[in-house]
Amino acid sequence: MSKKSNTSKRYTAEFKRDAVALVHSSGKTVTEVAREIGVSPEGLRNWVNQDSAGCSDQR
Repeated sequence: MSKKSNTSKRYTAEFKRDAVALVHSSGKTVTEVAREIGVSPEGLRNWVNQDSAGCSDQR
């Protein structure tokens, strides 16, 4: 039997863009925003860093 509780969630590019925009516009920390929207702080931090680096590989 396989359990799916340990698999990572996949988020749409739109969700990621909105989450990064929320970090930039809210004045809150990445950790605070991550808690509010229900994602891991590490994941959101990666999205913010990718956005800052100008990565547009999110298709």
